[in-house]
Parts: sequence; C-alpha cells; structure tokens
Amino acid sequence: MKIRRFEEKDNIEVFDVITTTLKASNSNDYTKEEITILVQELSPEKLSERAKQGHFYVACDDEKIVGCGCISPFWGSETESILLTIFVLPQYQGRGIGREIIKTLEQDEYALRADRIEIPASKTGVEFYRKLGYDYKDGVKELENGRLYRLEKFR
Repeated sequence: MKIRRFEEKDNIEVFDVITTTLKASNSNDYTKEEITILVQELSPEKLSERAKQGHFYVACDDEKIVGCGCISPFWGSETESILLTIFVLPQYQGRGIGREIIKTLEQDEYALRADRIEIPASKTGVEFYRKLGYDYKDGVKELENGRLYRLEKFR
C-alpha cells in the first residue's frame, strides 16, 4: 500500500472510489436521495478544485486507487485545518488504510501548523474518527443539516 499526492489524472478514479463507497458503506445511514446529493457534491471537477485548495492524497494498491483524503486550511486559517473527502473502498476497509490516510494527513504541513483540526464526519464514519482522537466540536453531538457531525482535535 502506498499513499501519494493526488494528480489531476486521478479525479475520475477517485470519484469512482467515493461513489462506490457512498453507495455501499453509507447506504445504511443515508437515503438514496442523500447519497445522490453527496455524489453530486463530490464530482470529478469538484475533486480537482479541492486538490488545488488543499493537499489531496490517494492510497494505492499497486496502481489501483483504493482510498483518498484531503487536508486544507480551515477558511484560510493559518492555525486551523480541516480534513475532507476521506473514503476507502468497502473491500479495503478494516485493513488500516483509513488510519494511514489520517496519519498522512496529520503529518502534512497544514496539520503541523494547526492548533485545531476539524472534520465533518458522516454518520457512518463518526466512530472511526472518534477512535483516532477526534471529538464532537464544542461538545455538540448533533448532526449538522441532518447529515454530518462536526468533530475536532486540538494539538
């Protein structure tokens, strides 16, 4: 398994990873309509834009992209960052790939300069992030817009 920086040519394959993961892993927690909206919000074009605004990484099994994650400054902040677009193909989940993606993101320069890192967590992924030391932002354990929890970790 290798984790490397996202390249423009990766956007379609990463989009496929996201779509597959949302439809398989998140379908127990979200309706088909909600999944459709999430897929539209993470189009290949939007992934390329996200990669320009932050540092986007992909996890590869040989040449196949099996996971991804991004870290960006939180609203341009020098002291706060945000983790985004963290997905691992269902057949690769449970192998430590998600942990390695998070570890890579937390070693990125945007994380190292941050006092606080935030992550919008899905209903499906919230407990995974909590095991890695993220907790509910301001102690609020409520879904934002019925879709995501806001988690944070201080350094």
